[in-house]
Amino acid sequence: MPKTATIKKATTRKSQKMLMPPINRRREWRFDLPLSAVVEGRLPQGKRFKEVSLLENISSGGAYFCLDSGVVVGSKLNLFIDLPHELTKGKKIKLRVGGITVRLEKPDRTGKKQGVAVRFSKDFKFVSGRQSK
Repeated sequence: MPKTATIKKATTRKSQKMLMPPINRRREWRFDLPLSAVVEGRLPQGKRFKEVSLLENISSGGAYFCLDSGVVVGSKLNLFIDLPHELTKGKKIKLRVGGITVRLEKPDRTGKKQGVAVRFSKDFKFVSGRQSK
């Protein structure tokens, strides 16, 4: 019995990318909220740092923001996130949450800021503006 060849339409990677929707592996909804935050932690050399940043997005499981500090994957960080006054009845309240760096983006060309993705730990605390300093 002779073998017959099957003719398949050749596809390029470009056409495959256009046809396949992006895969979203996130378990939580992300919110693009520009919340101000103070990020504290230690650099790989052991030196402590404290830097003001603006969150690009946040979810119940983590956040994404940019830093100058040069953290590495696995760095333990503490974030003090300013909550909007509309949610706190005008009081100055911050959300203190710890987390671990799970992903780093290359620094942008114009500056030295590096994108940092953090996965939150389960512990969090609401603190007044005076206590977080």
